[in-house]
Amino acid sequence: MGTASRLGTLLIAAAALTACTAGPSDRPAIVVNDGPVQPQSPPNASAPPVPVPPLEEPGKSTIAWAACDDVMTARLQVNGVSPGLAVQCSRVTSTLDSPSLPGRGPMRLTVLKAGVGRTPLVVVSDIQGEPGTVKAAQLASRLSPEFLAKFAIIGVDRRGSGGSDPVRCIQPDIRDEIVNTDPAAPDMEDLLDTVRKAGQQCVVALENRLYAMDTWRTTADLDKVREALGLQRLNAIGFGEGSRVLGVYGDRFPTHVGRMVFDGLPDPSEDTLVTQEGMAAGAEAAFAEFAKDCVLRRCSLGPDPKQAFADLLSQLRTTESVAGGLTAGTAARGVLLGLADRASWPALADQIAAAKAGNGDALLNQTRQLIADTREQPPMLDIGLVTECNDTKTRLALERLNSTAKDWRTRYPLFGGVMAENLVLCSAWSVAAQPPISVNGRDLPPIVVISTASDPVTPQPGTERAAQQLPSSVLISWQGAGHGALESSPCASDAVKGFLFDGKVPAAGTACPP
Repeated sequence: MGTASRLGTLLIAAAALTACTAGPSDRPAIVVNDGPVQPQSPPNASAPPVPVPPLEEPGKSTIAWAACDDVMTARLQVNGVSPGLAVQCSRVTSTLDSPSLPGRGPMRLTVLKAGVGRTPLVVVSDIQGEPGTVKAAQLASRLSPEFLAKFAIIGVDRRGSGGSDPVRCIQPDIRDEIVNTDPAAPDMEDLLDTVRKAGQQCVVALENRLYAMDTWRTTADLDKVREALGLQRLNAIGFGEGSRVLGVYGDRFPTHVGRMVFDGLPDPSEDTLVTQEGMAAGAEAAFAEFAKDCVLRRCSLGPDPKQAFADLLSQLRTTESVAGGLTAGTAARGVLLGLADRASWPALADQIAAAKAGNGDALLNQTRQLIADTREQPPMLDIGLVTECNDTKTRLALERLNSTAKDWRTRYPLFGGVMAENLVLCSAWSVAAQPPISVNGRDLPPIVVISTASDPVTPQPGTERAAQQLPSSVLISWQGAGHGALESSPCASDAVKGFLFDGKVPAAGTACPP
């Protein structure tokens, strides 16, 4: 699958009720993030609507575009980008701005450009998935020549990811333990100990950089990119959790917001139990759609794909006959990751069938991209864990974690255990000195928000709730499945093209067929 949101199955921004925020009593806190918080005030209901901004001619850019280096070229190829796509690369320097070095220190951001259009369109991807440069190149390879003549697609590797001073702080054996943990495990204590070790390793490896990896500071990076591009306003597409970054950007820099599209938007709830349970329900719904598609295609899983997958998990818990080191933990996570990419469903069915037959290599590759640390691509798990834990404030006690896991495994039998384990991943990190930024979206121009009916990463109900909190949002609902609609729904794509090209705001509540 495209690896967008690959850690979305492992991590989620969280904040829960006071009764649920006590950390495990025998595990000391290891991380503190004291990033600034913007004071919140309700939107001005009497203010007139902000119009769609015009597409401006950029001023003088300070970015020196040049041929991409060998590492970037290899990274694009590894992620399936055609070598024939014309791209250029460069660097933009932002400020690290860690709590111990406020307003100081360099943060080197890698950027990529595809297309010859005069108007830059910035792509912001999930911190848990492909780097922004890769996501932008993948998107550009699917866009029409007309689009690439109008816009230059700009990818930005978010701080700590891809080529932007990448975070590498967790030891390989600890990464392995995290992704191999069985979602059916009755006690979360071992996983809690493992993530505590991961946090300690990141404290030692990153030092003052550790606390600078969060959404707040990422928005400042985007504004540096806007300035370097010579723009008054930032035109952008956000994918999944990247949409939330753009939402926070709008709160910090409302006069710098141009035409923006959010393809999926995380649930705004500050109760991590609500958000993770929503993801569990979304994942079950996505698998149900996958199973229907599989049966219609007469796929290799036979007449009951759900039972075939359940049988595989049972097989992995009772035998070691599957080649390649596949476990129940990596199988469950691999399938969940594969569900996010609708186009890869036929291949996912074959991967499950092959694993049942004794060859788990292909399914295992789904999760290897989370933990593999290569020259071409740093591990996605590390920066995903650091960023998400810096952004969250909920910490649940072991007893609550275990009882929740038991409940969710019953109500969401395929993926409830995985989502319950997600609640553990930040449990050894101290709560931030201030709560995370919430998005209010006041005084912004129209923003197109797209929900997907059966989305395992940004479920439709959560996206709709988030859109309701953005006064200027215009919601398009795609009745399809997978993570994101732009690359799968012609209806949604056409509406977005009209908005970006001509400033035509779609009708609120537009429904796109599957």
